Amino acid sequence: MMGLRIAGLDEVGRGPIAGPVVAAAVILDRVHPIEGLKDSKALSERQRNHLDAGIKQRAVSWALGRAEVDEIDALNILQASLLAMTRAFDGLKALPELALVDGNRLPDLPCIGRWIIKGDQFVGAIQAASIIAKVARDAEMVALDSEYPGYGFAAHKGYPTLKHRAALIELGLTPHHRRTFAPCRTLLAAASL
Repeated sequence: MMGLRIAGLDEVGRGPIAGPVVAAAVILDRVHPIEGLKDSKALSERQRNHLDAGIKQRAVSWALGRAEVDEIDALNILQASLLAMTRAFDGLKALPELALVDGNRLPDLPCIGRWIIKGDQFVGAIQAASIIAKVARDAEMVALDSEYPGYGFAAHKGYPTLKHRAALIELGLTPHHRRTFAPCRTLLAAASL
């Protein structure tokens, strides 16, 4: 694998009940490694933002892909996540010979792919993808917070926290909520009674 051009792929946003799922594909420059890469969940927001800038500046190629809420509801979260990863891969300016994907499923790719369970814990290119996907999605949820005040999107990023679930009951669903996910589905069912 030493001479191969390798892309790392990861996604964020499978667990939230609002917002898109965002994926990234990154081809790192082996000659100029980036120090401090880790799984995005193991980094502070400040560390992620710092690394995000470095990855985008120094990677051979990087791209983001996404699946929207209506696609998540139509396909299911697994298929939407794979679709977002395919879109990220398709956005790369350089074609990799191998794709390493965090998880236990492969998206539709035009090159050899390998899935790696917990790949975001030890594969640098997957860690880089995890970081830029999380920074992009978090920024989007912060922007959504000002568009829909009262839901707390900037704090919980769409995850079903107690505050978020309380806001759903009080304010109802936004167009950015995943209707097939509980508690959104439960709220819709109660409203139709």
